[in-house]
Amino acid sequence: MADRAIMVWGEIPVTDIDKSAAFYNEVFGYTSKIDNSGPNPMVVLGPSEANAGAHLYPGKPAPDSGNTIHLGLTDTLEAGMERCKKAGGEVVSPPITIPAGRFAYAKDLDGNSIGLFEATK
Repeated sequence: MADRAIMVWGEIPVTDIDKSAAFYNEVFGYTSKIDNSGPNPMVVLGPSEANAGAHLYPGKPAPDSGNTIHLGLTDTLEAGMERCKKAGGEVVSPPITIPAGRFAYAKDLDGNSIGLFEATK
C-alpha cells in the first residue's frame, strides 16, 4: 500500500451554516467564512490546504451523532472545552490522555460528534 493520507477531508452537516461557522470559529480559533463558489455553500475549517481538512455544509446531521472528527486546538484542552460550552456546544467526556496528546468528546450545535484535541508538545 502506498503512503497516503488516511483522511482526505471531513464533511460536517449543519442546519444553520452561519451559526455553525461562528461556533467552530469561536471554539477552534478559526477565521473561516462561507464560500459560495461551489454547488453548495461551505465553510472550510482552518487555513491550511497542506493537511487533511474539513468543512461545514448545509445538510442533515446523522442520528446519534454519526462519525467523530477530531479537530486540533491551538491552546489547552480545558480552554477549548470551556469555549465549546460557552458557544452552545456540549462536552460529553472528561479529558482523555493518549500518547499523541489529550482530547475530549463534544457535540456541536447540531449534535454532531467532534473531538477537541490538544497535541503533546
